[in-house]
Amino acid sequence: MYPFNYHRPGSLADAVKLAGADEAKIMAGGMTLLPTMKQRLAAPSDIVDLNALGLSGIKVEGGKVTIGAMTRHADVAGSAELKKAIPALAELAGMIGDPMVRHRGTIGGSVANDDPAADYPSACLALGATIVTNTREIAADDFFVGLFETALQPGEIITKIIFPVPEKANYQKFRNPASRYAIVGVFVAKFAAGVRVAVTGAGSGGVFRQTDFEAALSKDFSAKAIEGIQQSPDSLNSDIHADAAYRAHLIGVMARRAVEAAK
Repeated sequence: MYPFNYHRPGSLADAVKLAGADEAKIMAGGMTLLPTMKQRLAAPSDIVDLNALGLSGIKVEGGKVTIGAMTRHADVAGSAELKKAIPALAELAGMIGDPMVRHRGTIGGSVANDDPAADYPSACLALGATIVTNTREIAADDFFVGLFETALQPGEIITKIIFPVPEKANYQKFRNPASRYAIVGVFVAKFAAGVRVAVTGAGSGGVFRQTDFEAALSKDFSAKAIEGIQQSPDSLNSDIHADAAYRAHLIGVMARRAVEAAK
């Protein structure tokens, strides 16, 4: 690990100022940043720790769930309010990593990092979430730009994420047995206006919406409605865990399971 300056600001304004420094990195749970620093794959000049800002908590109100950016995965998974409002989101959080990761990692950190195999981006995209920062509100459809790339500007900090409450939703993941990252994960959410389906772990450009499934499920919310729809393997990942054709097959399997389990 290379030397760096450590900061633990007590206000959002101070954090934003510090984060604007050259080569500075923002740290939430540190689940990705710290390992890459230990491997000398990242060498930030400054670390801006957000853990003293109080940006945590879950609130259910007016058909929306608001989750503070620094809320731990374990708290999302264990929230009684969330289990009533969007049980699929609580269940998703309980699938992340292992107990150490769930008790340290944060929802805001995961969304900002936008790992192509992470779980939360699929929930944000399928639920049509709004990512709120210190300067603006960004629709999930506009937030995820590519591999480890988002619409966040330098020094911009996520403060909370707002999720509309769906009629039904579910998340199904075919996980890597070692890392528990999604080889393929599919989040399905049914709203009065239609169905949204988001896929993680499979796309070479990161999380994406499966619009063919969405159209079919909006007419008939049943697993049978998407049985004959094939996901193209074009633009899907191929690696040591699964090739593009297998991931294409898994997307259909996980989507049908999610529809069947939606509640």
